[in-house]
Parts: sequence; C-alpha cells; structure tokens
Amino acid sequence: MIHGMWGGGWYWDNYRRFFEAKGYRCLAPDLRHHGMPMDQVPLAELGTTGLLDYAADLEAEIRALPEKPILFGHSMGGLLAQILASRDCARAVVCITPAAPAGILSLRYSVLKSFFGIFTSGAFWKRPHQLEYERAVYAMMHKLPDAERRAIYSRCGWESGRVMAEIGLWPLGFKGAQVDESRVTCPMLIVAGAEDRITPARVVRKVARKYQPQSTFMEFSGHAHWILKEPGWEKPAALITAWLENR
Repeated sequence: MIHGMWGGGWYWDNYRRFFEAKGYRCLAPDLRHHGMPMDQVPLAELGTTGLLDYAADLEAEIRALPEKPILFGHSMGGLLAQILASRDCARAVVCITPAAPAGILSLRYSVLKSFFGIFTSGAFWKRPHQLEYERAVYAMMHKLPDAERRAIYSRCGWESGRVMAEIGLWPLGFKGAQVDESRVTCPMLIVAGAEDRITPARVVRKVARKYQPQSTFMEFSGHAHWILKEPGWEKPAALITAWLENR
C-alpha cells in the first residue's frame, strides 16, 4: 500500500484494517524522508528526491518478499504503482485516484489552483514543501467532515518539490513520471472519485485507457480525492475486494 504526497503509511489505516480482516497481509511503508511532522524542519534532500528514488526503494522491498504482491497506490502512490508494474513487480495493481504518468496532461484549473502557491515560489523543484490547510481542504479534503480534516492535516508532513515538477510539469522536460504501458501485463484497477479536484476523474479515465486491455475503470459518485477515508469509504473498498477475488 503506497501512500501519496505529504503522507505516510497511516494514509491506509482504514484499508489496512479492512483487508487484514479478509486475510490479506498488508504492508504500508513510509516513503523516503517521510514521516516528519510539519512543525519540524525537513531534510533538505527531500526537496530533490525524485519519483524514481521512491520507486527504487519500493522495488527493493518488493523483491525481498516471498511472492509478488498486489500493489495498492493512492494519488502519487498510484503513479508509483504504475511504474513498479512496468518493472514486473506486481501480481495486480489497484490505483486509487492516481496521479497521471507523463503523456497525460493533468493541469486542469482545479489542479493549478491547488498548487498555485508552490508552482509560483521560484525554483520549487529544489525544495521540500507543505500544502497550506485551506489549499489542502480545497484540493483533497472537501468531502471529509471538518473534524476529520483537521485530524488528517495534523499528521501530514513535507513533500518533494522535484516530484511535484516531475508529475505536473513533464512537458517542460522533468523526467521520472514516464511509464511504458507495453511492459505492464498484470491486471489493473483504476479508481476515480467523481468530485476529485486534484486528480480529476476525466484525467484518471485517461490513465485507465493507457493500460487497456489490462485495465478496469471504476468511478464513484459522491467521492473525491480522499476516498480512503471519506464517509462511505467501505463501498469502494468492498468493490475493490470483489474485483480482486474475481481475478
């Protein structure tokens, strides 16, 4: 279970309990340089850490497992799961509101509004960044109750500016988000939230098309980016379970 930006393995708390109750062994590691709270100065190296650095760490962990795992990825973690699938690291892949790989333009108005403060802060790709609370609510947490928003935001940390550039500004030459779909041969489930502002459903639908015929697409009305914890999260989790069991 691969978490997204500003996060940690704790992103998956609900899903981990849900799938462990069904007999799965679940691993939810923190990505490199993550796990540091917002009120602490981040490691400078985080700012220039790239997607392929995260992927290399995850691949080493996967290769050490006794069998090929099912990969779950949320947001940026969904893009990392796509990269790892192209390296034959997965038995199946579930990408939940995933970031799009290079070649799929994802800069819609809502995405630019979410990242505007970061994208206009100079050479942002060389520094770690936080997302202000108001922008985090607009981008990712608007379907959560207010108390949940505060609790989740208090656990969020810092993220790599380099990774943001690789995902959002690949047309300008930033490398790292490329995925060769011809090398992805395992079943893939691509999940979108109809009200997602940071990985809009129409962009996620294009991600699913990239991996046809291996891919299945599901879109959930009433859900947005934080589908892992939004009220009613159990229904998408149950349908993901059914998709896995059918394969």
